[in-house]
Amino acid sequence: MKTAISIDDGLLREADETAQLMGLSRSRLFALAIGDFLQRKRQEQMLLRLNEVYADGAEPAEKRLLRGIKAKVRPTVTESW
Repeated sequence: MKTAISIDDGLLREADETAQLMGLSRSRLFALAIGDFLQRKRQEQMLLRLNEVYADGAEPAEKRLLRGIKAKVRPTVTESW
């Protein structure tokens, strides 16, 4: 889909130079850049949601499970981390 945007002259020149160096069209460079930006924003949102979920710490059942796992794994670890 075609669209029109306003962009700073210096940024446009830099984008054009980068696109040329990469063998891409300006449009493709912008599409890749916005795709990358949106992916990072989705990851940030996911991290925020996960932090909200785990902000209260582990549930008692989870803590018991983790203690059991650690007890079983500890004897198999031969190196110090």
